[in-house]
Amino acid sequence: MLRSEARTLLETMTKSSSLLRHMRTLELVMEAYAEKLGEDKEEWAIAGLLHDADYETYPDQHPKVIVDQLNGMGETRIAHAISAHYTKWNVSYDSVLDKVLLACDELTGFIVACAQVRPGGIATLETQSVIKKLKDKGFAAKVERDEVYKGTELLGVALADHIAFIIEVLKKNKEELGI
Repeated sequence: MLRSEARTLLETMTKSSSLLRHMRTLELVMEAYAEKLGEDKEEWAIAGLLHDADYETYPDQHPKVIVDQLNGMGETRIAHAISAHYTKWNVSYDSVLDKVLLACDELTGFIVACAQVRPGGIATLETQSVIKKLKDKGFAAKVERDEVYKGTELLGVALADHIAFIIEVLKKNKEELGI
C-alpha cells in the first residue's frame, strides 16, 4: 500500500480535523521511529496514519473495520499493529511495529495536549514538563496513563527518552501540525 492510498482510505472514514491531526502526528512519529530502528518507514507511517481511521465513522466497531479492510488488502502487519494499539483488546504484540504503535499513540496525543497549553507550544516543551503533567490526573483526563506506561514498558525504553524523542519529532513538524 502506498501512503497516498492510505490517505484516500483515511479520508473516506474521517472528517474531524483534530482526529486527522492526531493521525498525522502518529504518522510522523512512527516514520521517525522506523528510521531510528532501521525498519520500513512507509509501512510504519501508514500504521500511524490509519490506526484510528474507523474511529469517527464506526466508533463501536473500532478498530475492526480498518483492520478487516487492511487484511483484505494483504496489509496484515499493519492490520495486526492497529488491532493491538490498545492493551485492553488483548491482542498479542508480535513485532516491534506492534509495540511502537502502542507506545506512541496515547503518549503522542498527550504531548500535543501539553504543547497546546504552553505559550511557546511544542518549541518550549520539555520532557520533565510532560512527566509532571502525566501525574496530574485532571490534565487531559481522557488520556489513559496506564496505556502510556504499559506501552513504554513493552517497548523497553525509558519514559523520559521516549518522550524526548516524540517531542523532537513534533518540533520538526510544528508549523504543519499547528503546535
